[in-house]
Amino acid sequence: MNFRLLPEWAEQDAIMLTWPHKDTDWADNLAHVEPVYIELAKHITAQQQLVVVAHNELLKTYIISLLNKAEINLERVHFVVTPTNDTWARDHGPLTCSALDNADQLKIYDFTFNGWGNKFESKLDNQINHTLVKALSDKKNQYQVLDLVLEGGGVEINEHGVLLTTSECLLNKNRNPNLSPNDIETLLKSHLGATHFLWVDHGYLAGDDTDSHIDTLVRFAPNNTLVYVKCDDKSDEHYNALNAMEKQLQSFKTADNTPYSLIELPWPKAVYDNEQTRLPATYANYLIINNTVLVPIYADANDELALTQVQKAYPKHNVVGVNCLPIIEQFGSLHCITMQLPRGFLAGAA
Repeated sequence: MNFRLLPEWAEQDAIMLTWPHKDTDWADNLAHVEPVYIELAKHITAQQQLVVVAHNELLKTYIISLLNKAEINLERVHFVVTPTNDTWARDHGPLTCSALDNADQLKIYDFTFNGWGNKFESKLDNQINHTLVKALSDKKNQYQVLDLVLEGGGVEINEHGVLLTTSECLLNKNRNPNLSPNDIETLLKSHLGATHFLWVDHGYLAGDDTDSHIDTLVRFAPNNTLVYVKCDDKSDEHYNALNAMEKQLQSFKTADNTPYSLIELPWPKAVYDNEQTRLPATYANYLIINNTVLVPIYADANDELALTQVQKAYPKHNVVGVNCLPIIEQFGSLHCITMQLPRGFLAGAA
C-alpha cells in the first residue's frame, strides 16, 4: 500500500500543542506565553478538537483550570501526559500520511527529532509520539518509528505530492550525515510519497535555530501556489538571501511545466529581545486548521497586509491574526508550536 503525506489543508481531527512549563526555556516568560496558547486553544476548539501534551499531571490540572477560566469546551480537548523538554510540536510531532487508494487508511510516522542538529536536549520530546499514538490514535492506523532525522517544519507538501524543503536544513550534516541528497530523496519518496522535490537553496531568518526550516520562508497553498516572505528593505541583512530565494521560486515549474503562482508576504520590522538578539518574525509561519488560517502577527504596520495576502492563498478559509510576539522570544512562531492531526487520526473523533 502506497502512502502520501497529507497537505496541511486536508481535513483535520485535531491540532496538537505541547504546553510550555517551568522546566523549559519558557520559564521566565510563561505569563506572556500562556495567553497565546489559550487564544490558540479557543480558535482550534471552535473548529475541531485539540490535543494537549502536558509534562505531568500537575501541569494537566493547571491547564484544565486555564481552559475552564477561558470557557473552552473541554469535551473537545484530549490530554497526553508525558515528560517534555520543550514545546515545538511541529518538529517533534508525528507526520501523517494517507493511503493513495484509501483515504481512511492512515500511516503515522515517528521520525527522529534530535533538537535541530543536537543543539538542544530532545530525548523526552523524541518519545512524545509513542505515548500520543498509544493513548489516542485510532487502532486501524499504522504507526512506524524511523531512524531518520526529520522535523515537520522542514518539509511542505502539496496535493500533487510535490515536496518543498530547504537544502540548508535537510542536507545539513547535523541531521543525517551519512545520507546523500539522493538517499534523502529516495527515503522521502518511499515514506512520504513525494513525487517531485523543490529544493530552496537560499533564505534564512536571523535568530532561527532550525537551519532554515521551510515553514519560516515558503509555504504551499492549493492549486500550485507558493506563499513566501519577501524582504524589500535593501538595508536589511536578509535582503540578498531572500531576493535570491524569490528568483529561485520564480524558476520553479509544476509537473506540466508551468510556473507556480507566487503570493508574497510582507516583511515585518526587525524585532529584538532584551539582549538585542534579532528574533525570527515571519508571516509565513501560519497554521491551517479546518475552515481557518491562523496567522502570526507582531504589532507591526504590515500585519493587515499579511492577512490580506494569506487570504488570497486560501480564499475558502477565514483568516485570523494571532499576536505571536511572546512566542518569537524563544525563536519560533505559531506554526512551530503546533502540529495537525488529520481526519481519522484520533480514536472516536467522528
